[in-house]
Amino acid sequence: MITYESLRQHPSAFRSFTGHTPEQFETVFALFLPAHRHRCAASPTTKEGQPRQRAFGGGCHSRHDPRTRLLIALIWLRIYPTFEVLGFLFSLNKTNVHEAVMDQVATLESLAEFPFERPTAQRKKLRSLSAVMDAFPDVRLVIDAKEQRIQRPKSSQADDRQKPYYSGKKKCHTLKIEIAVQPDGTIGAVSASVPGGAVHDLTLQRQTRLIAQLDPEDEAAMVDKGYDGIGKDYPHQAIYQPFKARRNRPLTQEQKAYNRHLSRYRIIVEHTNAQLNQFQVLSQVYRHARTRHSQVVRAVAFLVDQRIRQRPLKSYPVA
Repeated sequence: MITYESLRQHPSAFRSFTGHTPEQFETVFALFLPAHRHRCAASPTTKEGQPRQRAFGGGCHSRHDPRTRLLIALIWLRIYPTFEVLGFLFSLNKTNVHEAVMDQVATLESLAEFPFERPTAQRKKLRSLSAVMDAFPDVRLVIDAKEQRIQRPKSSQADDRQKPYYSGKKKCHTLKIEIAVQPDGTIGAVSASVPGGAVHDLTLQRQTRLIAQLDPEDEAAMVDKGYDGIGKDYPHQAIYQPFKARRNRPLTQEQKAYNRHLSRYRIIVEHTNAQLNQFQVLSQVYRHARTRHSQVVRAVAFLVDQRIRQRPLKSYPVA
């Protein structure tokens, strides 16, 4: 049986199982434990949805301590095993593992607060030279959309639930999120999950209106070709976007050079996406309820953001 104490004796295995070193795990746990206790104590219902009859902490206690329960959730997010396999590793049955994982993920999701999801007055503007792009010093957000394959939704001829999720680009059924990162790779905002086939990248941006939170005087956004036409929505906002070839209108050499130069800086969002994809729950075919996908994404985003804050993906020293 795996426990936190047994696994931490093997740091390399600990990192492979959870995506974090034991020291990084302790940093996350220090934030997690008080938030988890507060969330559970504030809940008026039990895990089964029944009205609570005694204060939080009463009744039977879990076989595993809080650290091991968080460990179970991180292993599920990182490796994405079935609940039967995870239960075997921790000597729990499938139902108990499912309850433990979803309980911990709910708390991780509650901790996921990103700068551009707060009111503008509460958001601090970037001032540090190490966090400002040297070639594009006004860029505050690099925005991209991320799709994940899901199992084909069940439907009938009278009720076609599959069509909204079928992505012509990916040739499969997907869910889509919009992710925005800051120049150092830390996460600025994560959208709710939407059907991958029914919602275009540009449509999703029009729903989140993330660019509208930027100060048009000294803050800019960077996007890819999938957001073609976004400038019309924000005529007074600086938006850096690659040139897109049109029918009978190929790109000039200058435009190609600009696109290559821009891609050197826009790549930071791809690096953050790669960090998210290290957690197999966001990389493999998503097998669980689509209604929980947003919660899972935000839980993983919180873990990745905490790791990047300790070790930024990118810095921009003064030349």
